Amino acid sequence: MTDLRPAPASPAAGLRERKKRRTRDALLRAALLLFIAQGYEQTTVDEITDAVDVSQRTFFRYFANKEEVAFAVQDIVESHFVAELRARPASEGPLEAMRNAVLAAWDTVEEAISEVVPVDLYMRGYQLIESTPALLAVHLRRSTELEEEISRLIAAREGLDLDVDPRPRVVVAAFSGVMRVTGRLWGQGQDASVAAIRRMTEAYLDQIGPALAADWRRPA
Repeated sequence: MTDLRPAPASPAAGLRERKKRRTRDALLRAALLLFIAQGYEQTTVDEITDAVDVSQRTFFRYFANKEEVAFAVQDIVESHFVAELRARPASEGPLEAMRNAVLAAWDTVEEAISEVVPVDLYMRGYQLIESTPALLAVHLRRSTELEEEISRLIAAREGLDLDVDPRPRVVVAAFSGVMRVTGRLWGQGQDASVAAIRRMTEAYLDQIGPALAADWRRPA
Protein backbone atom coordinates (compact mmCIF):
# COMPACT_ATOMS: atom_id res chain seq x y z
CA MET A 1 0.00 0.00 0.00
CA THR A 2 1.29 3.46 -0.90
CA ASP A 3 2.27 5.59 2.09
CA LEU A 4 0.56 8.95 1.58
CA ARG A 5 1.95 10.56 4.70
CA PRO A 6 4.10 13.64 4.03
CA ALA A 7 7.80 13.09 4.36
CA PRO A 8 9.33 14.67 7.46
CA ALA A 9 11.07 17.97 6.89
CA SER A 10 14.81 17.74 6.55
CA PRO A 11 17.06 19.48 9.12
CA ALA A 12 18.23 21.83 6.35
CA ALA A 13 14.63 22.82 5.54
CA GLY A 14 13.94 23.47 9.22
CA LEU A 15 17.06 25.61 9.46
CA ARG A 16 16.00 27.66 6.41
CA GLU A 17 12.57 28.28 7.90
CA ARG A 18 14.06 29.41 11.20
CA LYS A 19 16.42 31.75 9.35
CA LYS A 20 13.51 33.23 7.37
CA ARG A 21 11.55 33.78 10.54
CA ARG A 22 14.51 35.45 12.23
CA THR A 23 14.95 37.77 9.26
CA ARG A 24 11.26 38.68 9.17
CA ASP A 25 11.16 39.30 12.92
CA ALA A 26 14.31 41.43 12.73
CA LEU A 27 12.78 43.56 9.98
CA LEU A 28 9.59 43.92 11.99
CA ARG A 29 11.43 44.99 15.16
CA ALA A 30 13.62 47.44 13.26
CA ALA A 31 10.63 48.97 11.51
CA LEU A 32 8.63 49.43 14.72
CA LEU A 33 11.59 50.99 16.50
CA LEU A 34 12.13 53.42 13.61
CA PHE A 35 8.41 54.25 13.36
CA ILE A 36 8.31 55.06 17.06
CA ALA A 37 11.59 57.01 17.07
CA GLN A 38 11.07 59.19 14.01
CA GLY A 39 7.51 58.68 12.78
CA TYR A 40 5.84 56.25 10.40
CA GLU A 41 5.69 58.54 7.38
CA GLN A 42 9.27 59.75 7.90
CA THR A 43 10.69 56.21 7.89
CA THR A 44 11.77 54.70 4.59
CA VAL A 45 12.14 51.07 3.57
CA ASP A 46 15.84 51.76 2.97
CA GLU A 47 16.26 52.77 6.61
CA ILE A 48 14.55 49.59 7.77
CA THR A 49 16.70 47.35 5.58
CA ASP A 50 19.87 49.21 6.52
CA ALA A 51 19.09 48.59 10.20
CA VAL A 52 18.99 44.84 9.55
CA ASP A 53 21.71 44.86 6.87
CA VAL A 54 19.55 43.25 4.17
CA SER A 55 18.41 44.35 0.72
CA GLN A 56 15.12 45.94 -0.29
CA ARG A 57 14.42 42.74 -2.19
CA THR A 58 14.59 40.84 1.08
CA PHE A 59 12.17 43.29 2.73
CA PHE A 60 9.59 42.87 -0.03
CA ARG A 61 9.94 39.10 0.20
CA TYR A 62 8.31 39.34 3.64
CA PHE A 63 6.18 42.50 3.50
CA ALA A 64 4.25 44.16 0.70
CA ASN A 65 4.82 47.66 2.12
CA LYS A 66 5.36 49.66 5.32
CA GLU A 67 1.67 49.44 6.19
CA GLU A 68 1.85 45.67 6.36
CA VAL A 69 4.80 45.92 8.76
CA ALA A 70 2.98 48.40 10.98
CA PHE A 71 0.03 46.03 11.42
CA ALA A 72 1.90 42.71 11.48
CA VAL A 73 1.70 42.25 15.24
CA GLN A 74 -1.87 43.57 15.33
CA ASP A 75 -2.69 40.72 12.94
CA ILE A 76 -1.42 38.29 15.58
CA VAL A 77 -3.54 39.91 18.30
CA GLU A 78 -6.69 39.87 16.17
CA SER A 79 -6.15 36.27 15.07
CA HIS A 80 -5.64 35.32 18.71
CA PHE A 81 -9.01 36.85 19.61
CA VAL A 82 -10.82 35.16 16.72
CA ALA A 83 -9.34 31.80 17.72
CA GLU A 84 -10.51 32.32 21.30
CA LEU A 85 -13.98 33.25 20.07
CA ARG A 86 -14.20 30.11 17.94
CA ALA A 87 -13.32 28.08 21.04
CA ARG A 88 -16.05 29.54 23.27
CA PRO A 89 -18.76 27.05 24.31
CA ALA A 90 -22.05 27.17 22.41
CA SER A 91 -23.90 27.78 25.69
CA GLU A 92 -22.55 31.35 25.87
CA GLY A 93 -24.58 34.09 24.25
CA PRO A 94 -22.95 36.30 21.60
CA LEU A 95 -21.92 39.19 23.86
CA GLU A 96 -20.80 36.87 26.65
CA ALA A 97 -18.73 34.82 24.19
CA MET A 98 -17.02 37.92 22.76
CA ARG A 99 -16.36 39.33 26.24
CA ASN A 100 -14.86 36.08 27.50
CA ALA A 101 -12.87 35.61 24.29
CA VAL A 102 -11.24 39.04 24.39
CA LEU A 103 -10.34 38.72 28.07
CA ALA A 104 -8.93 35.23 27.50
CA ALA A 105 -6.98 36.58 24.53
CA TRP A 106 -5.45 39.36 26.63
CA ASP A 107 -4.54 36.75 29.27
CA THR A 108 -2.50 34.68 26.81
CA VAL A 109 -1.49 37.00 23.98
CA GLU A 110 1.77 38.15 25.57
CA GLU A 111 3.40 34.80 24.83
CA ALA A 112 2.28 34.92 21.19
CA ILE A 113 3.54 38.49 20.75
CA SER A 114 6.84 37.95 22.53
CA GLU A 115 7.76 35.21 20.06
CA VAL A 116 7.96 37.99 17.44
CA VAL A 117 8.71 41.28 19.21
CA PRO A 118 8.97 42.46 22.83
CA VAL A 119 5.49 43.10 24.22
CA ASP A 120 6.30 46.68 25.20
CA LEU A 121 7.35 47.36 21.59
CA TYR A 122 3.98 46.13 20.34
CA MET A 123 2.15 48.29 22.89
CA ARG A 124 4.11 51.37 21.79
CA GLY A 125 3.40 50.43 18.18
CA TYR A 126 -0.32 50.32 18.93
CA GLN A 127 -0.12 53.77 20.48
CA LEU A 128 1.64 54.93 17.30
CA ILE A 129 -1.24 53.62 15.19
CA GLU A 130 -3.74 55.50 17.33
CA SER A 131 -1.78 58.75 17.02
CA THR A 132 -0.86 58.62 13.31
CA PRO A 133 -3.69 59.75 11.00
CA ALA A 134 -2.60 57.62 8.03
CA LEU A 135 -2.36 54.50 10.20
CA LEU A 136 -5.55 55.27 12.11
CA ALA A 137 -7.49 55.40 8.83
CA VAL A 138 -6.13 51.97 7.92
CA HIS A 139 -6.92 50.71 11.43
CA LEU A 140 -10.56 51.78 11.08
CA ARG A 141 -10.83 50.07 7.69
CA ARG A 142 -9.32 46.89 9.10
CA SER A 143 -11.67 47.06 12.08
CA THR A 144 -14.65 47.17 9.73
CA GLU A 145 -13.38 44.08 7.94
CA LEU A 146 -12.81 42.30 11.26
CA GLU A 147 -16.33 43.22 12.40
CA GLU A 148 -17.76 41.49 9.33
CA GLU A 149 -15.69 38.37 10.01
CA ILE A 150 -16.85 38.28 13.64
CA SER A 151 -20.47 38.92 12.62
CA ARG A 152 -20.36 35.88 10.33
CA LEU A 153 -18.80 33.82 13.09
CA ILE A 154 -21.51 34.88 15.56
CA ALA A 155 -24.25 34.19 13.02
CA ALA A 156 -22.85 30.71 12.44
CA ARG A 157 -22.69 30.06 16.20
CA GLU A 158 -26.34 31.05 16.57
CA GLY A 159 -27.55 29.34 13.40
CA LEU A 160 -28.66 32.62 11.83
CA ASP A 161 -28.65 33.96 8.28
CA LEU A 162 -26.57 37.12 8.44
CA ASP A 163 -28.18 38.48 5.28
CA VAL A 164 -31.61 38.30 6.89
CA ASP A 165 -31.08 38.76 10.64
CA PRO A 166 -29.36 42.03 11.66
CA ARG A 167 -28.67 41.02 15.27
CA PRO A 168 -25.16 39.59 14.79
CA ARG A 169 -23.94 42.80 13.15
CA VAL A 170 -25.67 44.94 15.79
CA VAL A 171 -24.12 43.13 18.75
CA VAL A 172 -20.71 43.04 17.07
CA ALA A 173 -20.95 46.77 16.34
CA ALA A 174 -21.63 47.43 20.03
CA PHE A 175 -18.73 45.22 21.08
CA SER A 176 -16.35 46.72 18.50
CA GLY A 177 -17.34 50.24 19.52
CA VAL A 178 -16.31 49.50 23.08
CA MET A 179 -13.04 47.99 21.89
CA ARG A 180 -12.24 51.12 19.87
CA VAL A 181 -13.03 53.37 22.83
CA THR A 182 -10.84 51.37 25.21
CA GLY A 183 -8.01 51.20 22.68
CA ARG A 184 -8.07 54.95 22.16
CA LEU A 185 -8.27 55.78 25.89
CA TRP A 186 -5.56 53.27 26.75
CA GLY A 187 -3.34 54.75 24.04
CA GLN A 188 -3.73 58.18 25.60
CA GLY A 189 -2.93 56.96 29.12
CA GLN A 190 0.32 56.49 31.00
CA ASP A 191 0.12 52.75 31.67
CA ALA A 192 1.04 51.04 28.39
CA SER A 193 0.71 47.48 29.69
CA VAL A 194 -1.41 44.53 28.61
CA ALA A 195 -2.84 44.39 32.14
CA ALA A 196 -4.01 48.01 31.85
CA ILE A 197 -5.85 47.54 28.56
CA ARG A 198 -7.36 44.29 29.84
CA ARG A 199 -8.72 46.02 32.96
CA MET A 200 -10.15 48.85 30.90
CA THR A 201 -11.66 46.47 28.36
CA GLU A 202 -13.39 44.45 31.07
CA ALA A 203 -14.73 47.54 32.83
CA TYR A 204 -16.12 49.07 29.63
CA LEU A 205 -17.61 45.85 28.27
CA ASP A 206 -19.47 45.41 31.55
CA GLN A 207 -21.17 48.77 30.91
CA ILE A 208 -22.81 47.78 27.60
CA GLY A 209 -25.92 46.47 29.37
CA PRO A 210 -26.38 49.50 31.68
CA ALA A 211 -25.65 51.89 28.78
CA LEU A 212 -28.49 50.34 26.78
CA ALA A 213 -30.93 50.41 29.69
CA ALA A 214 -33.75 52.91 29.68
CA ASP A 215 -32.88 54.59 33.01
CA TRP A 216 -29.57 56.46 32.85
CA ARG A 217 -30.16 58.29 36.15
CA ARG A 218 -28.86 55.38 38.20
CA PRO A 219 -25.08 55.48 38.62
CA ALA A 220 -23.07 53.08 36.44
